[in-house]
Amino acid sequence: MITLLYLLAAVLFILGLRGLGSPRTARRGNQLAAVGMFVAVVVTVADIYDEPQVAWGVVIAGLVVGGAAGAWLALKVQMTAMPQLVAAFNGFGGGASALVAAMEVVRDPSIFTTEIAVVVVLSLLIGTITFSGSFVAYAKLQGLISGRPVALPGGPWFNAALGAATVAVGIWAVVTGDALAYWILTALAFVLGITGVIPIGGADMPVVISLLNSLSGVAAAMAGFVIGNQALIIGGALVGAAGLILTIQMSEAMNRSLANVLFSGFGGGTSGTEMSEQPVNRATPEDVAISLAYAERVMVVPGYGLAVAQAQHAVRDLANALEERGVTVEYAIHPVAGRMPGHMNVLLAEADVPYDQLLDLDHANPKFPMTDVALVVGANDVVNPSARDDPNSPIFGMPILEVDKARTVVVIKRSLSPGFAGIDNPLFYLDKTMMLFSDAKAGLENILTALEAL
Repeated sequence: MITLLYLLAAVLFILGLRGLGSPRTARRGNQLAAVGMFVAVVVTVADIYDEPQVAWGVVIAGLVVGGAAGAWLALKVQMTAMPQLVAAFNGFGGGASALVAAMEVVRDPSIFTTEIAVVVVLSLLIGTITFSGSFVAYAKLQGLISGRPVALPGGPWFNAALGAATVAVGIWAVVTGDALAYWILTALAFVLGITGVIPIGGADMPVVISLLNSLSGVAAAMAGFVIGNQALIIGGALVGAAGLILTIQMSEAMNRSLANVLFSGFGGGTSGTEMSEQPVNRATPEDVAISLAYAERVMVVPGYGLAVAQAQHAVRDLANALEERGVTVEYAIHPVAGRMPGHMNVLLAEADVPYDQLLDLDHANPKFPMTDVALVVGANDVVNPSARDDPNSPIFGMPILEVDKARTVVVIKRSLSPGFAGIDNPLFYLDKTMMLFSDAKAGLENILTALEAL
């Protein structure tokens, strides 16, 4: 019965993961995965019911504290902080896997078979790297430390040497069964997680988080092999595979290799004080309202600025007003807009934007030449023409939303400061571009007020 229930949990994990592939089914997918995890936890608790050494007070306390923390986070964390939350979850997952392996080391590593010794080493190594690296990523996204790349002495060679030392200690642990080797391995892995992530710029943190998510799954699968838990093995393998696929997709969306993301120190070369001093066309909400009122087709391009300002409802209200005037309104969504794939889709769905109005990059770009007004709300790097036109640009080759091909471009942005890539955006200085310097939500609300007054 336990084996069959673990299989049921695995099936629910798979169905839940499949459901997350579309905004229409994501809610149900999340629910199925949650039920699967509930089944796995209940079965695991039932499986150890007759074990005399189980400290049930600790087990129950863990369930209560963990459940309460999860419920609180689900209710309180804003959608804009979801990347940080995912980073923290990755860290806790990796740390938990490392602790499972550490408990086996505490018991007696000298009795490990070679197979068990290898998976214990892998669980400690991957779990600890994921733990420390994830919280560095969290700190960068949360603004607790600078998002700029931090150069290490010797550059990538420092991490290469540290990695080689970690592997050597891991071999020592497997061959000798010495507990000291396992603890040295854990300490080196902890440092490697920090030094591996801190040289990477904030612009690439979403890719790093996705990779760490994959590693947390691999660590969980290794921990499952250590203690013989099927749910951990299957669930960890699913997370590891899905996270790796997402990492590859995000790298391709930026037209960069994973190695370039991890080792290039991207985003550290240009600061906001080095932006161009060319004049821009400053616009008022009334100017923008007039352009929108006389348009036939408007394409909204949401970015991280919209997410930070929680402006999804404001943009939907403006779109409703335009549609009442007979204007066709659609939304162009870049694969990495808002720091995470699907981030913008979820925000807009929260504001009841119809799914059929959400266009991906391949469907949106052919429509820009036929668009009267492209309304860019808080986006920067994903609409930068340098990625298409300037071979010397650090983002050259990255697929972008080609908003500069629309007849008129309106950009709502607080200032001319650079995006995560830390580079200037020629779009802002085009004759056809109108810059409305404002908080995204306030700017959209002021445009709506001006529109209603026409």
